Amino acid sequence: MAEVEFAQPGDGRRFSARRPVRLSDCGPDGLLRPDGLARYLQDVATDDWDDTGIESTDTWLARRTSFRLVGGASWPRLGDNVTLTTWCSGSGAAWAERRTDVAHDGHLTIETVALWVPVGPSGRPVRVGPTFYDVYGEGARRRIGGRIERHEPGPGADRRPWPLRQTDLDVVGHVNNAALWSPLVEIASGPVRYGSVSYHGPVEFGDEVTLVSQDTRWWLTVDQFVRVAGEFRR
Repeated sequence: MAEVEFAQPGDGRRFSARRPVRLSDCGPDGLLRPDGLARYLQDVATDDWDDTGIESTDTWLARRTSFRLVGGASWPRLGDNVTLTTWCSGSGAAWAERRTDVAHDGHLTIETVALWVPVGPSGRPVRVGPTFYDVYGEGARRRIGGRIERHEPGPGADRRPWPLRQTDLDVVGHVNNAALWSPLVEIASGPVRYGSVSYHGPVEFGDEVTLVSQDTRWWLTVDQFVRVAGEFRR
């Protein structure tokens, strides 16, 4: 599968926040875990949206999130202070793309890109409104596709139960997107330089979830249907 495109900054709104790498987001090697990075991305996206002052009843749901380490950079470590800078790098009729750069000691370390869909109170996707473009500027007008490529497990893939925990749930009863990065930590068994996770459907408490893995790809399935799919590169 081709690597997701990491669009370069355009003109428009930027939002930055700093945070220390804490114990709960690191593995035994002291490095920031991918699921910890996913929490950082959720938090800075939420803080940016709140800071815009846009009043809306819509909820933004992630459809795909990808990251890559830059050049010879390595994962931030416990105690490091990182700066996250986020902006909108494109959109379509009913979706938008968010880029977030992670810097340490003034040097770009990790590039990330996420595709989000606005959902109205009815639970159905809605169009991106004009106020969004007024706030996020010209960079948001770059046109992007909203299709999420699907890939299925092949013959001989490894399968094991993936028990869910109450601590994995968010406020609407779904397993949080950051928690859905945890299988990558299990499958990769060490630092990776690229990772991408696509969300094809919700994982809910009470689901009997199977973790399927094959080479550098993995899936979470419920009743043999893929709900989440991921891949990585070292």
